[in-house]
Formats: sequence, C-alpha cells, structure tokens
Amino acid sequence: MKTSLVENKFFWTKHVQEKMRFYNLSESRLKRVFRHPHRIEEGIAENTVAAMQRVGSKKHPYEVWIMYQLKEKNITIISAWRYPGTTKPGSKIPIPENILSELGLEFL
Repeated sequence: MKTSLVENKFFWTKHVQEKMRFYNLSESRLKRVFRHPHRIEEGIAENTVAAMQRVGSKKHPYEVWIMYQLKEKNITIISAWRYPGTTKPGSKIPIPENILSELGLEFL
C-alpha cells in the first residue's frame, strides 16, 4: 500500500525550531503551509523548495514562508519566517538577512 509524502514524517532542524519560537509559529501552521501553499517557489539553497501562505487581515497582511527539502522518505523543514506585506509571484524570495546568515547563505 502506497502512502503519500504528506503522511510521512516531518523532520525539524534546530534552526526552524528557533525560528518557530521567534516568529510565534506553530508546528501545525507550518504543516498547513506545506499542505496548502498559496504559492511555491524554488528555494535559494540547493535542492530546496519555498512555500508561502497569505495570512493576516486585509489591512495588515503578511505571509508565512517555509523552506523545505523533499527526501525519499521524509520532509525536512529547514527554515520558516513571517514576511510583513505581500510579495509578487516570481520575484526573489524575501528571506530576512538574519536567516540567510544563520543558514550560511550570505552570498545570495
């Protein structure tokens, strides 16, 4: 019997656990972004995907982003953040500088 990738285990990096506390994001919120993204973009790190979901109100919109990597039997959530406002599809993914430096991607 085949199971879908969504039913398999999620693995959380230390980095994303810290960002979940910093941005007050729950595990269920990040799973929801993964399962029902508003938009999916190519991640900035090698073999990663970034997904976002719009949240907030019309007056105070923001987006919740996750960066993850799909492996054979699991999904590794690498990072998560909130972006105030809205972004345009196809534009550069709005990753805060502190997250880039912590991931070792300052050169991007």
